[in-house]
Amino acid sequence: MAIALGQAANSIGNQKEHELTPFFKRIAFKKGRIAAITATARKLAVIIWNMVTKAEEYKKNEIKESNEKSRRIGLKQVEKRVQALKLIQSELEKLFSRAYFLAT
Repeated sequence: MAIALGQAANSIGNQKEHELTPFFKRIAFKKGRIAAITATARKLAVIIWNMVTKAEEYKKNEIKESNEKSRRIGLKQVEKRVQALKLIQSELEKLFSRAYFLAT
């Protein structure tokens, strides 16, 4: 079972549109891919356990809300950093245009 959950977690890490992908990427950025696979496998195990033992449905909305909350927190951190650096409009435009080219 552990191997299957690990493979499922690894697959989630490779997907773009899965509910748990932001969770996986957040952990992978902080602690590495192996830790992200382990954490996501555990999260899957908890979801399955709750579905089997408590007869709960899969709570897709709660996971999406959690991802959105993480995104809002990240945006607040970026805003604080920008304010602390006291960047002007032209500097911000320069940074974002450079980031756009790196992402494509």
